Amino acid sequence: MGFTSPSKGKMELEEVVIDILDYIAEDMSRTYQLIVGTDSHSREQGNCFVSAIIIHRLGKGARYYYSKITDKRIQSMQQRIFYEASLSLSLADQLESYLKQNGRDDMKVEIHLDIGTQGETKELIKEITGMIIGSGFDAKIKPDACAASTVADKYTK
Repeated sequence: MGFTSPSKGKMELEEVVIDILDYIAEDMSRTYQLIVGTDSHSREQGNCFVSAIIIHRLGKGARYYYSKITDKRIQSMQQRIFYEASLSLSLADQLESYLKQNGRDDMKVEIHLDIGTQGETKELIKEITGMIIGSGFDAKIKPDACAASTVADKYTK
């Protein structure tokens, strides 16, 4: 899966992890939050899914990377939301694996979900957050899910 960094261009996931670790090494006195989220948008040619990785230097900015795919098979909103969550879950798992390979098994990945207590997605909160938490990751929903609802959303349009 290829990623795009707004400042560095095209990157593979392994390069993203190295860039994240370099970013952290620039200022080890700070606290960091590693976040993954996916959003989607229906189009005529299919559903556009964008997954984002954000490394947030708390109180001092962030870097992000995104990947975009199109899938024509998904029909319903519920299928789309579950697929978004599964893309984020898979990406978070891959990220943790690369981090461990680079000696950073202490870094945890938080997954931001494009669901909330308002609108159609409120019916899916329990199932989707349960899937994420049951897989060993922390889950955030709107309005606390900036990776999905802000960063990924920006590139689905």
